[in-house]
Amino acid sequence: MSGHYQAVIAAPFGVLGIRTQGQCLVAIDFLPHETPLAWPREPFAARVVGEIEAYFGDPRHLFTLPMAPAGTAHQRRVWQALVGIPAGQVMTYGELARRVGSSARAVGQACGANPIPLVIPCHRVVARAGPGGFMNQSAGPALAIKDWLLRHERGAA
Repeated sequence: MSGHYQAVIAAPFGVLGIRTQGQCLVAIDFLPHETPLAWPREPFAARVVGEIEAYFGDPRHLFTLPMAPAGTAHQRRVWQALVGIPAGQVMTYGELARRVGSSARAVGQACGANPIPLVIPCHRVVARAGPGGFMNQSAGPALAIKDWLLRHERGAA
């Protein structure tokens, strides 16, 4: 396990690396399937794991984790708006851009830079015609994860 993760857990679509700083979640990384799993190193990391597992069990689970995502003021504004999109619903990049006073492209870039996916649900933002991107990718394994998350939240995963 890479030393900078406080936990590495299995997810229905792969492996997640969890990074915390004090009592704040700072990042969730999608890791290669072969990455060794690791128990949480401290109580807050165990809480993060518990909340993520609760989400996998019930997509309506509301995360209550303190977070400290590193980003620009614009990115943080977009990420705050993302948290307001309920599970099972989606919003287009353009709709979210209007909500935060930005452009669809800038919103897409902020979504791609989101260091805490799942908890900050960037997967709930889609293109006007199609799924849009995920993790700065427009095809491949990243889109399969986005599709799984959206199906999970619709109760179809």
